[in-house]
Amino acid sequence: MTTATRAPAPADWARAFTEATDGDPEIQAHGKYFTCAYLLDMTDHTFVVRVVSGKVAEIAVDPGPIDVPYQFAIRASADTWRNFGVPVPAPMYHGIWAATFQRDMKLEGDVLVLMQNLRCLTRQIELLRSVGVPV
Repeated sequence: MTTATRAPAPADWARAFTEATDGDPEIQAHGKYFTCAYLLDMTDHTFVVRVVSGKVAEIAVDPGPIDVPYQFAIRASADTWRNFGVPVPAPMYHGIWAATFQRDMKLEGDVLVLMQNLRCLTRQIELLRSVGVPV
């Protein structure tokens, strides 16, 4: 029997994700031009993460559909995100491309912006292993 872990509250998660990103040496080393806004759709909650020069400028928690602009979206079920947020993810939950090809993850919007920021974005997704996911 597995013990269910309690997901952090969305606002607490946003603070932890901001601190993890802003304090991450890899993102700070590569993030001089990491500037974009993207939506993380986790089914139960959505977040628009706005990054400027490798630092999180803002995370909008559960914004309305046109409240906060973003360039691309990463959408997946809460279950898929929970599998991303474990210390050692199972196969096909270790990265957005694997989850897109084998799971229910979808990439939408300006994929060119996603690709231009892929290294830092990939690292941000890896940070979910330490901060968890709010679903």
